[in-house]
Amino acid sequence: MNAAERYDEGLDPTSTPSEGGGVARELAAWAATLRPTDADLELARRALVDTVAVAVAATGDPLLEVAAPLGAGGRLAVAAHVRDYDDLHLPSTSHISAVCVPATLAAGGDARAYLAAAGMMARLGSRLGWRHYDRGWHATCTAGAPAAAVAGGIAAGLDAEGLARAMALAAPAAGGNHRAFGTHAKSLQVGFAVDAGLRAAELAAAGATADPAAVDAWLELVGGAPDAWYVPEPASPAIPGGLAIKLHPCCYALQRPIAAVREAVAQHGPIDPATVSSITVTAPEGTLRPLIHDRPGSGLEGKFSVEYAVAAAILDDFPGFASFTDEGVLRPEAQALLRRVDVRTVPGDGDLLIGTVGVQLRTTTGAALTAVIGTPPGAPRRPPTDAELAAKIAGCAGSAAADVAALTWDAGPALVPDLLRPRVAA
Repeated sequence: MNAAERYDEGLDPTSTPSEGGGVARELAAWAATLRPTDADLELARRALVDTVAVAVAATGDPLLEVAAPLGAGGRLAVAAHVRDYDDLHLPSTSHISAVCVPATLAAGGDARAYLAAAGMMARLGSRLGWRHYDRGWHATCTAGAPAAAVAGGIAAGLDAEGLARAMALAAPAAGGNHRAFGTHAKSLQVGFAVDAGLRAAELAAAGATADPAAVDAWLELVGGAPDAWYVPEPASPAIPGGLAIKLHPCCYALQRPIAAVREAVAQHGPIDPATVSSITVTAPEGTLRPLIHDRPGSGLEGKFSVEYAVAAAILDDFPGFASFTDEGVLRPEAQALLRRVDVRTVPGDGDLLIGTVGVQLRTTTGAALTAVIGTPPGAPRRPPTDAELAAKIAGCAGSAAADVAALTWDAGPALVPDLLRPRVAA
């Protein structure tokens, strides 16, 4: 394109266009040509059902009224994330479906739009790397805004160049940080990312110009790791590494400590929580980084507290929604028990499932209960059983469980509002 042509397109005629690959162009080219496999499509359907079930479980949450100013996609993202029960992509440490399912449904997209957005988010999040997360960024939001732009762009029929522009237009809004954890801001900033991405896709479809190289510049600013960047071969799964399904409504970093406590107790038999004198948790340092509340005072803070999660696993056996309410966290017996938890770290960083988590419970009767967990139930290498998934959907959706379980991408955009409406204040 010469200077006159660039002027006609509304571009700076003196600037040098980004004609090379670049992150945005490479990802956009991949997304635009994605042809999902049967395995990809099955993963997309499971993600749809799991995410909608979790959103239905949250429809009575007061935060959804607070989130009313957001767009439809942003509100659904808040509902999908506020209970912290949504799936996780471990290599990127991002909640892919809490972004990509709402963005796709709000844009009227299908399974391919979801998979293109989710696969892009997985790759971009992996490019950001653990260093980005370790610096305090919330990768679900930073990688999420451009991913939502891809979902909206695919639904709108944008080509690869249009998708790259949409990603560039979303980059200025791609932010979010860890200090939001344990507050409403964590879920709201996921909603912000979805709304920003969908807005960027609409602008790109309307003809807004942007330089895709802005995504490369943004990645450098937020500390992306160059050696983590890759675009998988076309034959690779749409979402490399798969998705981890949570079986407890709390931070994924707590799934292993909870599983370890439950296994230790199961091997011994029922114990009286009042007889537990001490609990020692040993885990790689990096795997505990999101768990910033050692003395939680609310249900939201309890979702990011290893001390409380261990106490809840002892008191409740299978920690669920009631465990992570304000009342559950503030139970005198829980507050007393969490103060007996000693958390010890060993070197280890770069993945929430690196190494193992060990627990040792000692009782006043002299018993010592131990267990070590490497891969928790629900992880990609230990996928949830049909019974575990059915139990989760039933626990989330109640009387609507059968409708949620039968959801398809074709029917989703029309049915989801009806599933959410009965419990949402007008």
